[in-house]
Amino acid sequence: MQKSYIVTARSNQVAKNGSHYANLKIAAQKGESLTISVWDLEENEGPHIEDIIMVDMDTIRSIKFPKKADFGGFRNCRHATPDDPLYQLIPRPIDKAVWDLCINNMMDNCSDTQLMDFIQQERDNLYEQYSNQTAATSLHHAFKGGLLNHTYELLHMLEGLYPTLPPLKLERCIIAILFHDYGKLKEYDENMEGTKYMYLMGHTYISAHVLHNKLNAAGISNEETIRIVHCVLAHHGQLEYGSPVVPCTQEALVVHYIDNLSARTYACDETANMEKCFALGTRVIKG
Repeated sequence: MQKSYIVTARSNQVAKNGSHYANLKIAAQKGESLTISVWDLEENEGPHIEDIIMVDMDTIRSIKFPKKADFGGFRNCRHATPDDPLYQLIPRPIDKAVWDLCINNMMDNCSDTQLMDFIQQERDNLYEQYSNQTAATSLHHAFKGGLLNHTYELLHMLEGLYPTLPPLKLERCIIAILFHDYGKLKEYDENMEGTKYMYLMGHTYISAHVLHNKLNAAGISNEETIRIVHCVLAHHGQLEYGSPVVPCTQEALVVHYIDNLSARTYACDETANMEKCFALGTRVIKG
């Protein structure tokens, strides 16, 4: 039986033989999304993000490599309007007021005026840049504004956890979180596709390099700079996960664990009941 789904994310791909296909992330209700691969779907062909399609998932699951012709509902796809219930499933960037409130609450507990000035200089510009950028193509926060929401989630978790943790320098964590995924501005283009920078340098190096230069330009001491940049370099936690170094300071550990928590819980929430989540290495059970 066909069911209505809305496309919440799309990643265009090219196979080794040159054939085009697309990975579509679709949802029919909050907290349950699926990713389907559609072969022979050209980049300029629909459906696109915010389009509503009809899909018979039982039929599609029985086809090893489904092509666009197998999705009869694609012929009748339509763009969602704001009054459509499925439209509400499209993730949106958080409001600027929410971003500001979280940072302001933590700034009340900071004392290093140099680092506080640096945060104040960067926060508004980062909000604008991140609000149009994805955090990934599939694993977590894969939508325009996903980078902003992911960064905010880390800041908000830090805001709640900080009073319960052993002593650490809050300003270091705030700056590291603000810049930990900055390199994704270069890794992904305006269509949420990976760029050459993803493979030539990677977002961790780009983030650390940009932050290092900005801290130097702001006159931050070398000792303070390397400790903050270390948090960025170590935020994936393990060498095999892409970190050139492992966390070896209190601040770096906190940044790593809350980054991991944000990414993994989002992946879990976006996986349908009993579906396999490859990022978690298990099937997700809802309810």
